[in-house]
Amino acid sequence: MRKGTCLGGKRMAAQRQCKVLNVAEKNDAARELSKVMSRGRFNRREGFSKFNKIYEFDFNILGKVGRVGYLTLYSFVSCAACCQECKMVMTSVSGHLLSLDFAPAYKNWSRTLEKEIRGCQHLVLWTDGDREGENIAEEIVHVCTQVKKTVQIHRARFSEITPQSIMRACASLGRLNQNVSDAVKVRQEVDLRIGCAFTRFQTMRLKQVFSSVLSDQLISYGPCQFPTLGFVVERYKQVQAFIPESFHKIKVVHETTEGRVEFNWKRVRVFNHTVCLILYQMCLEASRKMRINAKETMRIAEKLYTQGFISYPRTETNMFPESFDLTAIVRDQTPHPNWGGFASQLLARGVTPRQGNKTDNAHPPIHPTKYTNSLQGNEQRIYEYVVRHFLACCSQNAEGHETSVEIEVAGEGFSAQGLAITARNYLDVFPYDKWSDKTMPVYQENSTFQPSSIEMVEGETSPPSLLQEADLIALMEKHGIGTDATHAEHIETIKNRNYVGVQSDGHFVPGELGMGLVEGQAEV
Repeated sequence: MRKGTCLGGKRMAAQRQCKVLNVAEKNDAARELSKVMSRGRFNRREGFSKFNKIYEFDFNILGKVGRVGYLTLYSFVSCAACCQECKMVMTSVSGHLLSLDFAPAYKNWSRTLEKEIRGCQHLVLWTDGDREGENIAEEIVHVCTQVKKTVQIHRARFSEITPQSIMRACASLGRLNQNVSDAVKVRQEVDLRIGCAFTRFQTMRLKQVFSSVLSDQLISYGPCQFPTLGFVVERYKQVQAFIPESFHKIKVVHETTEGRVEFNWKRVRVFNHTVCLILYQMCLEASRKMRINAKETMRIAEKLYTQGFISYPRTETNMFPESFDLTAIVRDQTPHPNWGGFASQLLARGVTPRQGNKTDNAHPPIHPTKYTNSLQGNEQRIYEYVVRHFLACCSQNAEGHETSVEIEVAGEGFSAQGLAITARNYLDVFPYDKWSDKTMPVYQENSTFQPSSIEMVEGETSPPSLLQEADLIALMEKHGIGTDATHAEHIETIKNRNYVGVQSDGHFVPGELGMGLVEGQAEV
């Protein structure tokens, strides 16, 4: 690039300032990005939407023109003969611009984009790094280029709102990934076609049959929400259809000065009382993390991300890149009164991260990006979990040994297990994992002892429990329904539609309408 040129190669007057429109996915992200790039020195003004503010500041985005893979990288070059610092205008949207389900008050951000882009030479897209973010970025481009076709477009890619991450993004601005955005559009169209067709069919048909009850209700269908509802109904039907059976079992207990050991019968249980009684008499003669729902957890995690406390939360990556500076992140946490001591010990022993087997090649695993000790309530709990999980991942495995003892009483076999922890390691910072601390006496092979008690216990088979949110998410993951980022959304949908209810203990119960929808589909 020749001295005295700016991006496109056009010579500009030295006194003229380059102007850049930056667009983030949410107002919180726009504000925090502005704080980082301006070092807190920005001006704020109102746009057409009260939910999406405008932040202005001067900033040099320095870098080199080159190629990474198939992407051409662009950068803003500042020099004395050119534009010097760029005038940065940072604003935001609130999700998809082209969707039809927003109230009028939330649609005014497009007017803000149309007004602000007129005086800008460049557009930088700061939307989230997932598929939805790529598609939203394309929608922003569509709105802006309708007003100014000559604007130069740049995509910023980042996983956390920290100075280092933002500077890297500024130095490697690229292009939109059209394939990723197209994948979102295909999914949206498929969901729309299926959802519209079945929603229309269900609504019209059921209103006709149950006009007095469903006269003003939209009975929606979705390719993710309906299977989610199906899981709840299926488990509910299993519980309702369950018929309990009485059973009997034998329990042997041995109490010593070293502890109490309960031996489990190898037969587990028998359903015939007489058989169990005979076996019992022969033996006498011989002598199961934070109670915050998924939607609230994701909302808080996204807030912590936009405030710069944690990295991008909507990722399934569990592998750290080799170049990732784990030691610096651990060192940032050493001042904390609760886990700072563990972080210091970890630095002394050495950071030894566990590596998973999943990566989206766009974001690192979720980790803390900034130290804080000022959060409150659930925000503090989520931040603490992220920090403790990160430190645990960087620590050594816990160590212990398990003892298994098998005994025989009158030909009947019993067994017991106990676990002794010899090195706690990551358990010292991650209390969400529980290892059994049951201790076992030392038994010698082929030795004998007198049981403290032998009991014949009567019980009754129990039905499977109704699904809780964690169970439902596990089933969605197992069957490929939605993604980690959308599970909470689908669950919330079937709750808002009154297809299911949630009991005080957190178990899901299908409503009459939800039950009828699944049963009706089964009949069809």
